[in-house]
Amino acid sequence: MKNKGAVTAILEIYKKAIEDLKDSIKDISEEQLLVVVDTETTDDNCRSLQTILSHIVSSGYSYATSVHNHKENSLEKPVKKFHTSVDAYVTDLDTMFAFNEFVFDKIYDDELEENDQDNKMKTGWQQYYDIEQLMEHAIVHILRHHRQINNIIKRNFNNSVKDTRYGR
Repeated sequence: MKNKGAVTAILEIYKKAIEDLKDSIKDISEEQLLVVVDTETTDDNCRSLQTILSHIVSSGYSYATSVHNHKENSLEKPVKKFHTSVDAYVTDLDTMFAFNEFVFDKIYDDELEENDQDNKMKTGWQQYYDIEQLMEHAIVHILRHHRQINNIIKRNFNNSVKDTRYGR
């Protein structure tokens, strides 16, 4: 029987990062979601809470689609969606994670690490990752944007932010 302990651990940590993010965004109003908070950024994914959340969901699908297609599948990731409510983003985050679970149902621990550069996945930003490295990136991606969202809320909306990461 093939092992899935490491795969399960990656998915559990990924889910925890998503759940913590969802807890932090649950009280964001429609107005706050749509406010452009950074007019100077050159990154269109970071102009508002809306664009950041759309980017997080879209990236989550991209990572899982890359893993799925690495096994000689040919699947297009869903088109990035922009919503006007946090509830819609919570649903999208849940659906995105469910897709990750579907993809990783067919992945075993012995497939996570790859030392041969020729067998790694080339990312959209031109780096090469094995499955484990890509999923570690996916987890940190959520954590970084979670921090960014919390800072935006504190700076722009004077809301107290519930940060459940690291026991805070």
